[in-house]
Amino acid sequence: MKILLAGYGAMNERVAHLANARGHEISGIILSRKTDKSYPYPTYLVNETIPDADVIIDFSNPAITLPLIQSEVNIPLVIATTGKKEEIIQSLKTKANSVPVFFSANMSYGVHILTELIQYAVPLLQDYDIELIERHHNKKVDGPSGTLVKLLDAIQKKRKLHPVTDRTHVDKAREADDVGISVVRGGTITGEHEVLFAGHDETIQIIHRAQSKDIFANGAIDVAEKLINQPNGYYTFDNL
Repeated sequence: MKILLAGYGAMNERVAHLANARGHEISGIILSRKTDKSYPYPTYLVNETIPDADVIIDFSNPAITLPLIQSEVNIPLVIATTGKKEEIIQSLKTKANSVPVFFSANMSYGVHILTELIQYAVPLLQDYDIELIERHHNKKVDGPSGTLVKLLDAIQKKRKLHPVTDRTHVDKAREADDVGISVVRGGTITGEHEVLFAGHDETIQIIHRAQSKDIFANGAIDVAEKLINQPNGYYTFDNL
């Protein structure tokens, strides 16, 4: 499988390493602008002619992702970008008319299963308060994480709640339809996501802990291997 990488941050560095180990070939890197930085593979701008490939894997940011989706490039896309989620999804659904595309805010299959468990649990725990906590390393810029938003979306499908992100100046008790969102940043935490169900005299916690970025990189490669054999369409973990 010939792979083009959109962006070359820490995640796509791991994708390249693991893809090579699995017998795949990296055809190049797509960038949003010219740079003097050196890369281990040929680089191309979004608006340039890029080489043919079987798939593009994108762990970049909307500045690269959106122009890429909206370009004339018709290569299957695996998009794992966080930020501007709704705009990216709408653009992908249009792109899906001409090429198979895949989107997930988190490329871990375990996180996908976590969302399934949550959707199963929420209707059974209607009288429980729900809190969401995510923890990441001290270099992560965005918060809450795209994965936490994904978990919140899963909850909202079963129970409409009001997200509360800042209780610093709140002078009243928690409302029954609140869902608290807490963001922790520190050290080298790869990624932890917790859903806490707090009831009367008991709590239930569902937690996913990422122990290496490789779970996301391998997840993207796994998806790419399946996606390139699919008909045109919009895919997620639910239908791939």
